[in-house]
Amino acid sequence: MVRALVQIFPHAVEVHDGADRKRRWRLKEMPVARMRLRGAEELEALEGGIAALEAQGDRREADALSSLRDRLLAALPPTAARAAEADADAMLEAHGVAARPGPFVQIDPGTADAVAQALKGPWLLRFSYSGKAREVEPYGILIGARRYLVAKQTDDGTVLRHFRLDRMTDVLPTRTPFARDPGFSLSEHAARAFGSYQAEEEYGEVVLRFSQQAADRAAEWRFHPTQSSRPLADGRLEVRFTASGWLEMAWHLLSWGDSVEVVSPEGLRRLLADPQRNGDVLP
Repeated sequence: MVRALVQIFPHAVEVHDGADRKRRWRLKEMPVARMRLRGAEELEALEGGIAALEAQGDRREADALSSLRDRLLAALPPTAARAAEADADAMLEAHGVAARPGPFVQIDPGTADAVAQALKGPWLLRFSYSGKAREVEPYGILIGARRYLVAKQTDDGTVLRHFRLDRMTDVLPTRTPFARDPGFSLSEHAARAFGSYQAEEEYGEVVLRFSQQAADRAAEWRFHPTQSSRPLADGRLEVRFTASGWLEMAWHLLSWGDSVEVVSPEGLRRLLADPQRNGDVLP
């Protein structure tokens, strides 16, 4: 491991042979930016991440990345820093990130910080939701059109529930630890949804067929992590995956117009035919 450290950071490791015939290694303090920052490309990625988080209303994460960016820039020579910033700004404008349109839900930074503390503990989390006091075991955050806390209520520790962060008030991380379920996987749990909303009664196989004209374009999309695709004899493309969240599926499929046919489930087919029926909205 010491040999690998010297190979990776040859200018940062000092080796000393002491009078006691023992060899010692010391890692010199060096600005991270001088060791690894590769100019505008990495700064562009940071700026893009900051802009995207701000567009989603996540001030806490955006501020954390902004702090890292400022420290990296401070370690560069002024002329190099100014050039990198100019290049990054130009790329943001070119990619439409600097002023991305569209609505988003604002998340209170205090709420986001309290949830983050509880997740890192891991500690029990208390808050008010829909006028009711809750105490939960937090397991993670689902990020989509809205942000949901995945958690188990302490009065019903077997069911995973979703709580919208923008509807949580009086959020307080306790110092009470809890034992997380070692078998839980946030990525597997998230894959049960098409977007960020889950509905157990809607969970099942979804079969979509895209017209011959749209087949090549649809083949470039990843609609869901569990999807499989196959070309049909008539030139159409069939896509299958297993998930829930029909309303979010309908919102996306509307952008395909009459180029897509919902084979199943029946509930999604009816919803796509009339996406505003019964005033459906995400909870």
